[in-house]
Amino acid sequence: MTTTRLAIYARVSTTNHGQDVNVQLRELRQFAEARGWQIAGEYVDAGVSGSKDSRPELNRMMADAHHRSFDVVCVWRFDRFARSVSHLLRALETFKALGIDFVSFSEQMDTSTPAGKMVFTVLGAVAELERSLIVERVRAGLRNARAKGKRLGRPRIVVNGDRIAQLRAEGRSVRAIAEELGYTRSLVHKTLANRAALRGAPATI
Repeated sequence: MTTTRLAIYARVSTTNHGQDVNVQLRELRQFAEARGWQIAGEYVDAGVSGSKDSRPELNRMMADAHHRSFDVVCVWRFDRFARSVSHLLRALETFKALGIDFVSFSEQMDTSTPAGKMVFTVLGAVAELERSLIVERVRAGLRNARAKGKRLGRPRIVVNGDRIAQLRAEGRSVRAIAEELGYTRSLVHKTLANRAALRGAPATI
């Protein structure tokens, strides 16, 4: 009979103020022992903020997941693992595609069970609702701004092509022209190229 291989992930934001990652590790190890699971690896980010998607040990665990180094990922609590519902769902979708189950000890969620699969589905619906609400708020804000006559997007730049051409004819460099007129070098290049194209001559840029 094949033994289930478990990956434990634990994190504390700071090693000060009484936070001790061993509290998480101890309970997760006991949980694994009670289930008869073999601990294939422990991934611990100590003193790393949960607001970051990218963390050294989390990244290492996700890389090992793609190599199927374990069958289950177990965390002490959702917020020790993911920074948001969307982050959690992306990870769970990755695990699902790889055939890896996910267990949150404190929330008693196990995606290998029917109840855990239901929670996963509900989280997905909540995340989709959140995305829809954000999109609608942005659209409502744009409609409101237009109704008030506000111009949206980047402000238009009035380009003095004649002045650019004059300075170029005087032998000024593109950099010097851009600095004097407050334009970007790419805008000066583009203006000179367009004027040259209209004359049917190569641009001297």
